[in-house]
Amino acid sequence: MPDPNKSLLERLTDFLTPQPTSATERRQELIDTLREAQSDGLIDADALSMIEGVFQVGQLCARDILVPRAQIDWIDINQALSEIIKNVIAAAHSRFPVFEGSKDNVIGILLAKDLLRHATESDFQVRDWLRPAVFIPESKRLSVLLRDFKDNRNHLAVVVDEYSGVAGIITIEDVLEQIVGDIEDEHDIDEEADNIIALDNGDLRVKGITELEQFNETLGTQFADEHIETVAGLVIQHLGRVPKVGEMIQIDNVEFEVQRADPRQVHILVARQTPKKAD
Repeated sequence: MPDPNKSLLERLTDFLTPQPTSATERRQELIDTLREAQSDGLIDADALSMIEGVFQVGQLCARDILVPRAQIDWIDINQALSEIIKNVIAAAHSRFPVFEGSKDNVIGILLAKDLLRHATESDFQVRDWLRPAVFIPESKRLSVLLRDFKDNRNHLAVVVDEYSGVAGIITIEDVLEQIVGDIEDEHDIDEEADNIIALDNGDLRVKGITELEQFNETLGTQFADEHIETVAGLVIQHLGRVPKVGEMIQIDNVEFEVQRADPRQVHILVARQTPKKAD
C-alpha cells in the first residue's frame, strides 16, 4: 500500500523510480495512489476510470473480448447481390467479414459504404470491392492490437485459433470501450432520459436495464419472474441467449425489436403491443 505520509507527487515519483518490486505490485500501488487522488478531488471519476481501463487493456488478449464466431454477421460471397444488400441493411454494421465456401475461409472485408455507393453500377461485383482481411491470434495483447489498428488504419481484425479456424472478430471500438466505456451510437438513449420513451408511432423505446415493474406499469403487462428483474433479462431468458441487433422477439402480446446489443447484453429495445390471440 502507498505510504500515507507521502504526498501524491512523492508517491508518483516513487512509482517512476525503479524499485525491487514486481510489475503487478507497482501497478497496484499506482492505481491505489490514483484512487486516493480521486477521493481527494484531484482527478475526476471519469479520468480514473479511463486510467484503470488502460491498465486493463494491457492485461487482456483478443480472446477476452472478441465477438464469437456464432454471433458474427457474415457475408457469403456466393449469395445474390440483393440478399447481401438486405443482410447489410438489417445488420447495420459498417464492416462485414466475407467468406467463400467455409466460414474459416475469409476472403476479405466488405465495407457497407462501398456496397451501398456502387451496388447500382451495372458491372458491380462484390469481390472487386473487398478490403484485405487482417488476421490475428487469440493471444494477441489488446495494447499491441490497438497500436496496430492505429498504425495500419484498420478497424476490424479476424481472430483465429491455434488450428487456424476463425474464432471471432474484434474491432477498434471493442478495444477502445475497454478504456472509455461503452461508446454511444445513434440508437442510444441519453443516460439522463427516462428508461421508457414514447415514439411518434406509438412504439416505446426501452432501456434494457428497465425494471420489469416499471415496464408493467407503463404497458399494463404482467411479466414476472423471481429470477428476472429487467426487460433485457426477460428477453434473454425467453430466447436462452443474447439476441442480435434487429431481432424480433414475441413474448405474450408484446413484440420486442432489438435496436442495440453486444455479445454480452441488450442495451436498447423497441416494444410494441400486438393483438392478443384468441383462445
